[in-house]
Formats: sequence, structure tokens, C-alpha cells
Amino acid sequence: MPTQTARPNPQAIAAELVNWFGQNARDYPWRRTRDPYAILVAEVMLQQTQISTVLDRGFYARWLERFPDFETLASAREDEVLKTWEGLGYYRRARNLQRLAREVMEQHGGVFPSDHASILGLPGVGPYTAGAVASFAFGLAEPIVDGNISRVLSRIYNDATPVDSTAGAKLLWERSALLVKATDDPRALNSALMELGQTHCTPTKPACDLCPVRAHCRALDPETLPVKQARQQISAVTEHVIFLRTSSGVLLELETGRRRTGLWKLPELPPEHVSEPPPVLLRMHYGITRYKVTLWVHEPHAEEYAWPETHRLVPFAELESTPMPAPYRKALRELLGRGEFRLSA
Repeated sequence: MPTQTARPNPQAIAAELVNWFGQNARDYPWRRTRDPYAILVAEVMLQQTQISTVLDRGFYARWLERFPDFETLASAREDEVLKTWEGLGYYRRARNLQRLAREVMEQHGGVFPSDHASILGLPGVGPYTAGAVASFAFGLAEPIVDGNISRVLSRIYNDATPVDSTAGAKLLWERSALLVKATDDPRALNSALMELGQTHCTPTKPACDLCPVRAHCRALDPETLPVKQARQQISAVTEHVIFLRTSSGVLLELETGRRRTGLWKLPELPPEHVSEPPPVLLRMHYGITRYKVTLWVHEPHAEEYAWPETHRLVPFAELESTPMPAPYRKALRELLGRGEFRLSA
């Protein structure tokens, strides 16, 4: 059980964290560099994505190999960017990265700005990303707050204010700022806060006896913290699409919605066929944000289908290089694997 003190001491906590991190830091590629581009890519990829996914499945390495700097990314075609990002989801992140790269090239002469205000003014950059790049790349004493840090700080201060409320967020940023300004190594301090949440101050069964700041932690029941507001309900959604294959390729539809603009998918079943849908070829489930989706893939009706401008036959040889949401890629591989035409592995 953590030991309580009258009031957490930012200087003492910061010193303990930096010392602990110096001896226990995990080795991640973005920790071996001060390059703001490489650090930015990591931070954007890690938004809503686990470290194991980004590293073990090679997304980070492939991205840097294909787009090693702002100039390369800024000049790339959007379909190349989306294809390289494919499988990470939340494709707006990839588009924002490219928009940012273009602004760095056009407005900053190809040099990433080194002050916090300018970083925060770049496209798609919020307070967390700005603070992360400012501290990790330039050593600036800028705070950051993510899920791990929210948990650590809520427990240190034994604070049940919902972390996703306006008041809770304000307190977290203030407390994070106190810590990062209490050290001469902001890079290590911010990294230590995140690492502590990943390794010891975990959501369940926290290793309080191994915690480097246990003497400063006021939490009486750590597993009850942090507190969050009521979660949104998961909504069930049904999608009906068609799989039309000819000797020339597969019919695909260009996404135009906000979430996956620029990606290709199996075309939606024409509205006039929804009430009496054609035979089902495949059913699968996938989740995205607060939705649980059931995807029904149908064989198209025999009559001639009038293709809108957003549809085109994609040759088999181009299917693998065509940017596509992961659920549709999985469905397409399954369907093509049943016949003579297959996608490459």
C-alpha cells in the first residue's frame, strides 16, 4: 500500500522519476533520436494504438523507410501515404501528418519549429503532441498528459475528479506542468511518467511495492482511480456491400466520408436491393470507435449494374497496392482466396 504524505512534492517526485527512468528505461527507437520528425511520427502512430502494434508489426519502421523526412512525405501521393498507413486505422492521422509535412516545407523552410507555440500551431497538432515533441526533441519543459499519465497523477494525488471532465483535465495538466518544470531533464521526466503507467501503475493490480514514487503517493485504493465519466454505449451497425469480380478485376468504391476519405472498399449494396438482398457470400464482424459492425458481403444481382463515378474496376495486379481499410482487405482476401484470383500475402 502506498505511503501517504501531507502533500505530494513535485521536486522530490520528479527527482525520483528521472533517477528511476535512467536505470529502467525501455529501449524504443524513438528514444534513440532527437529528430523531431521521427519523434512526431511515433507520437501520432501511438495515438489510440498500442506500442506492440506499432513496433512488432513493423508500421513505424516501414513508414520511416518509405517517408524518412518531411520533404519525402510532403511530396508523396496521398494513396501512397494511406497505403503505408494501412492497418493502423484512424486514417485522418496519416493525412494530418502529410498536411503538417507540407506546411513545414512551405512555411518553415523544411525545418521543424523548435518552440512550443509554433509546434502547437501546425495542422493536426494538439497539446499532447506539441508537448511530447517539444520535450523529447528539444528538451523543453512542456507538460504532457496521456492515459498512463492521467492514471499516475490521479493516484499520486488520490483525486477522484473524472479525468475526462473539463475540471479533471485542467488539474492533470497543471500537475504535469509542476513536475516537468521541477526537473532539468524534461525529456526523461515525461518519458518516466508514461513508463511508470505502462509498467507499474497499471489499471489493475498496480505494483505499488516497486513504484519509485510510492512514498509520495496518496492513493488509498489505487485500482479505483482514475475515475471517468459514463462511457458511451457501443452501437451495433450493419453494412451491406457487394463483391463483383470480372476477368479484369474487382469493383471497388472510393470512400468519401470524413473517416476514411481516399481509401477504397467493397461497394455498398444499391439501396433498391436492400429490402431483398442478393445471396450472402461472407459475413464478418469488426469494431471501430464506439461501433460494432456486422459486414455482409453479397453476390451482385445478375442485371447490369450502373457504376457511379466513385466506383471502378481495380485490376488484380493493383489490389495489393490500393489503400483499403483493414476489414475490407480481410474480406477481399477471403473472397479471392476461394477462386482462381488471389491477393499476394
